[in-house]
Amino acid sequence: MTTLDLPPAAASEPAGPAGPAGAGAAPAPPRPEIRVRLGGVTREDVFTVAGSLVGSLALNWMLYERILPFSGAFGFLVCWYLLFLAGYFVLGRLQWGGLMVRDRLVSVVAWSSGLLVVALIADQIGYVASRGFEAGRHLNFFTESMERTAALSPITSGGALNAIVGSLEQLGLATLFAVPLGIAAAIFMSEVGGRMARPVRTLVEAMTALPSIVAGLFVLGVVIITLGFDKSGFAASLALTVMMMPIVTRAAEVVIRLVPGTLREASYALGGSQWRTVWNVVLPTARPGLVTAVVLGMARGIGETSPVLLTSGFTSQFNADPFHEHQVSLPLYIWNYVKQPYPDMIARAFAAGLTLMVLVLVLFVTARVLGGRRPGELTRRQRRRIDREARRAEASARAGAHPAAAHPTVAHPAGAHPAGAHPTVALPGHS
Repeated sequence: MTTLDLPPAAASEPAGPAGPAGAGAAPAPPRPEIRVRLGGVTREDVFTVAGSLVGSLALNWMLYERILPFSGAFGFLVCWYLLFLAGYFVLGRLQWGGLMVRDRLVSVVAWSSGLLVVALIADQIGYVASRGFEAGRHLNFFTESMERTAALSPITSGGALNAIVGSLEQLGLATLFAVPLGIAAAIFMSEVGGRMARPVRTLVEAMTALPSIVAGLFVLGVVIITLGFDKSGFAASLALTVMMMPIVTRAAEVVIRLVPGTLREASYALGGSQWRTVWNVVLPTARPGLVTAVVLGMARGIGETSPVLLTSGFTSQFNADPFHEHQVSLPLYIWNYVKQPYPDMIARAFAAGLTLMVLVLVLFVTARVLGGRRPGELTRRQRRRIDREARRAEASARAGAHPAAAHPTVAHPAGAHPAGAHPTVALPGHS
């Protein structure tokens, strides 16, 4: 005889009377549902992380101060982090299984890496802001140039207006030149192809690693010395174009290649040419990625110093014309004044650095707002126009349901009624 092992809940139930259908024991009551919490932070996680931090800090301090001949803040922080990971692994192994410990250890590494990046960025911004606040809190820094300011002049005199205007104009011209060329080159390599696609791609990849000083020397030798142009903001924008164009091209090519091929095939099946497919299907679909490519190029160009120094020169005067005379930019302004031995000049340089950070942030946010919509998403203006046309069509349909011919007038013989009297027939429901 074979014996079957029943579950504990079923085995503990007494055997009931057999039902009419030959059923045996009564069914066991349903077990209560247990909610499984996915993700989130529990009390054990917090205590484990806190204990690992405190224990690793104490052990690291003992090693650095009492046992080993180590010194230096950087080494102290690195050893503390490694001891923290080891302590977290040991404490987690006492509570959870091996798979869960590895999973949470990877989560801790990811979170700590993100916090480290945020802390570094906050430290840089805070340091620049603290050093440049003394000059940036005065309005004259944004409304005056250094034309009438000497080295020992007070902080309330002079500013970086000429550098702010120069940076915006040079970056605007460079973006105007680099973005169409870069996107056109990306379209050629990804959509047109042919024998020249590989050499162009190789050249673009080589230009990506081009030192900025080489770009400045190229524009200096070709545009200024050979062609006879003066040093100006326009020449500086050409040097920035050489630096920005390969960045925009490479990023745009990657984004365009991510557009599904089925969209192109659908456009061709509807009779669209290759140019209309690229213009109406590929580029709108890749618009958010193209905006990111443009932002990356602008971020590369706005912080360059050596090409601007070789091509635009340095001046303390205000010059809003990028095609004539020397023109200074914010990176060049910072480079020139931060090395001077005067505290007020150094404060102006740090204030210019903070201004440069703000300009990059504004440009990035503006680019994301203008091109951050998903593919196929309509703008507010387009939605309002569609709603307006829908209401107009609905009103026309309602007017067509009651045409003027539905109210015929009674024809009378000539002279049967006095002039001007035109009686109408009263329809049901109308007075």
